[in-house]
Amino acid sequence: MNIYLLFKSLHLIAVISWMAGLLYLPRIFVYHSENNNEIIQTVFKTMERKLFYYIMTPAMIFSWLFGLILIHEIGFQELTSLWLQLKLIFVILLTAYHFYLGFLLNKFKLDQNEKTSKFYRYINEIPTLLLILVVFIVVFKPI
Repeated sequence: MNIYLLFKSLHLIAVISWMAGLLYLPRIFVYHSENNNEIIQTVFKTMERKLFYYIMTPAMIFSWLFGLILIHEIGFQELTSLWLQLKLIFVILLTAYHFYLGFLLNKFKLDQNEKTSKFYRYINEIPTLLLILVVFIVVFKPI
């Protein structure tokens, strides 16, 4: 078995899971911010917490772990490649976005949300744009 392909597959599975959460959590925030029913808000809080802590965060950790293993497999000298540097910058931005969603999650948990549903609709586009950039950079390695 090719160990590189194994870790590449695991990396892709983790990234897809992480991206699903990064795209879905702000959508839940949209509906949560529009709803004032206490019972439904409790349901949203449970959904948000479980998504963030049980799916998104482990998926992010595994994405980084398998990604670093892949860099090890191809050789750390590849870190001098501009395409890999750009990819890592975009992944760091996705990671910062992930933790920002965690910050927003905590605001909802404490009933201190001050953002509108429109705000959550806008920030929901951030991971999509970063994902597109990462995919094109990795596939084409233009630089």
